[in-house]
This record gives sequence, C-alpha cells and structure tokens, in this order.
Amino acid sequence: MTLTSPRSFAHLLRSAAAPALAVLVIANFAGYALLGPNGLFAWGDYARMREQRQVELVQLVDERARLANRVELLDPGSVDPDFADELVRRNTGEIREDEHLILLDPPARP
Repeated sequence: MTLTSPRSFAHLLRSAAAPALAVLVIANFAGYALLGPNGLFAWGDYARMREQRQVELVQLVDERARLANRVELLDPGSVDPDFADELVRRNTGEIREDEHLILLDPPARP
C-alpha cells in the first residue's frame, strides 16, 4: 500500500483525529487558564480591584460611624438640643440673614 491511496489517507485521518482532538481540548483549557476571566493574567486586575475596594471600605466605615453618631445624638431619650436646633433650622430654612451656622463634628459620646 502506498501513502497516496485513498484508503490509507482515510486511515491516517482517522488515526490522527483522536490525538488532534486531545491537543485541541488541552489547548482550550490552557488558554482559559491563562487568558480567561479567572486566569493567570486576571490576577493583576483582582489585586487592583481589591485595593480600590479596601479604600471604599474605609470610607464607608467612616461614614457609618459618622451616621451612627448622628443617630445617637437624635436618640429620643437624650436629644442634643443644639444638634436638633441645627437640623430644624437647616431643613426648614429658618436661618436669618444675620445668623451663621458653624458646622462642627459633635464629640463622640462614651
């Protein structure tokens, strides 16, 4: 049999199909491992996004502490009269022209 005969060429194609398919499957997995959304090259993006999220978390924790302090100042059992007056005047627009509000962070209660 010669290599150019149709029967041997078909036999060659059939015998090479399984290894070729295996190489394609392995190449596909390797491509996803390197270039996929969770691949090796995405780690840099994850590190950058993590740093951004840490900064956002610190800002949100600070904002939450500030809001918790304001809620504590408006507790019905012990309302801070200066803070309540400031809120009422600011929200109703009852500040006269000769008055100036100086906004200070209220001291934290123990």
